[in-house]
Amino acid sequence: MGSEPIRMTIYNHKGGVGKTTLTINIAAALSALGKSVLLVDSDPQCNLTSYLLPDDKVDELLNTSDTLKGRTIWTAMRSLYNGTGGVLPIAPVEVGGVFLLPGDIRLSEYEEFLSEAWTDSFRRRIGGLRATNSLSSLVDVICEDYDFDYVFYDTGPNIGSLNRVLILDSHYFMVPVACDLFSVRALSTLGQSLKRWIIDWNTIVDLAPDDVEMMCGEPVFLGYIPQRFKEYGQEMASEPRKYLRRLKRQMFESVSSVLREIDESLAPPASEDPVVGSVRDFASIVQVAQREGVAIWDSSSPNEKAKNAARKVFGGIATKIVEETE
Repeated sequence: MGSEPIRMTIYNHKGGVGKTTLTINIAAALSALGKSVLLVDSDPQCNLTSYLLPDDKVDELLNTSDTLKGRTIWTAMRSLYNGTGGVLPIAPVEVGGVFLLPGDIRLSEYEEFLSEAWTDSFRRRIGGLRATNSLSSLVDVICEDYDFDYVFYDTGPNIGSLNRVLILDSHYFMVPVACDLFSVRALSTLGQSLKRWIIDWNTIVDLAPDDVEMMCGEPVFLGYIPQRFKEYGQEMASEPRKYLRRLKRQMFESVSSVLREIDESLAPPASEDPVVGSVRDFASIVQVAQREGVAIWDSSSPNEKAKNAARKVFGGIATKIVEETE
């Protein structure tokens, strides 16, 4: 009870890199290692919630989120948003060996609220500071009642104010990438956005009164995850391998080196290739797993070879995360 879990985010402002699928399968692999995991569906698209819960349950959660029976993140934030109270604790939903804080489409309104709160935080306004820290405060309260080892935030594909607070509240973050030209180009702006968020937050912390609880604000780049690539003869195909070489170089130049300008402890040096794991394209098995709301290896697909490969890959990623963070 009351333990401090490690908070993590799988983040890339580029869309279509499989963030939600990676998050769920990594969480399942950590659970298989005996770790307790809380998943926070902080994307207004609610993909994480829709993956793990049946449609009728998702509809029920969304239809009641503005009532006293609500159990989504919006339920927790609506009093703060409306100026009628603070953050309301909600109980997470246990599903498939992990716990879930359900998302809500109305988080898009909460994101606009966070944008205004960020500006107010620079003005040392207590309301703005508390609003900026509100999602972190919600997780704090929930973790007082559960022994979570890890908290994973699910993110949308953007550089908006909601993702900003998720990154700043994370102890570590990982970057998923596809082995293609678009992922290479997207990395060129990722590091600068992260750098600006961290520097701005340091300024806000310096201005803030001492009695206001603040987010960590020091997200460490744990590494990147190449995924959805084709294999031939158990080797990465030549085209994605070509882009992987460029991704490795760009990952240091545009992410690691930029963060190390702030603090060398925030990212590994050029001598290290911080690949957390590589996830090949599991094709239709992923769709089966998504439809059934389970990890890839727990799906009903008859392709046992691919399911065992997925279990091994994500088990390796989970083991590396534990080794690097604990």
